[in-house]
Amino acid sequence: MEQARIASLLAPFLAPDSLTDQQLAQVSTYLDLLLKWNARINLTSVRKPEEIVTRHFGESFFAARQLGLLSARESSLIDLGSGAGFPGLPIKLYAPAISVTLIESNQKKTTFLREIIRALTLTNIDVFAGRAEDFPRAAATVTLRAVEKPERALTAAARLVSPGGRLALLVGLALAGAIPGLLSGFSWSPRVTLPGSSNRILLVGQVWCKESR
Repeated sequence: MEQARIASLLAPFLAPDSLTDQQLAQVSTYLDLLLKWNARINLTSVRKPEEIVTRHFGESFFAARQLGLLSARESSLIDLGSGAGFPGLPIKLYAPAISVTLIESNQKKTTFLREIIRALTLTNIDVFAGRAEDFPRAAATVTLRAVEKPERALTAAARLVSPGGRLALLVGLALAGAIPGLLSGFSWSPRVTLPGSSNRILLVGQVWCKESR
């Protein structure tokens, strides 16, 4: 896909900002590899390139912008259940100075993630090929996008948030209402509807009492 088309599709998620030519080239390379790999292994159920740009890249960049990661003091991010790399890898493209760890237990998907990191020549980013419960460190920001078993996934994600850190969730509206009741010790910001969607939101919680969880 041409970079101009990618920029146009991403505009609603980044406005009034935009990506640099280098970042657009990285997205284009990432998209090409994702489409090739997705023909062999199931990385995403979204098949159309334009939908991948908006649904996966767009939502990830929107989260990065809403979190203020370019100017914030947070220097570390964990993306739990990273899958094909969303939102963690696009966040790394948006804010290159951040240290990122992608946690993914599926071995085929971790192989893909490492291939993307190599192809984009990214540094200060790691892939942890295992379960979140076995990861020994915490981060200032933890992201979680696909929630198949909400209570288990949210508990694992919450454990990875540093004291005073944030948990950023890209979830459906139906689940969003239940999340504050599933996790204690967080102060939740007002939910933000994702551009182009009526039922997907960004929900951010900040740790206010680590010991209470």
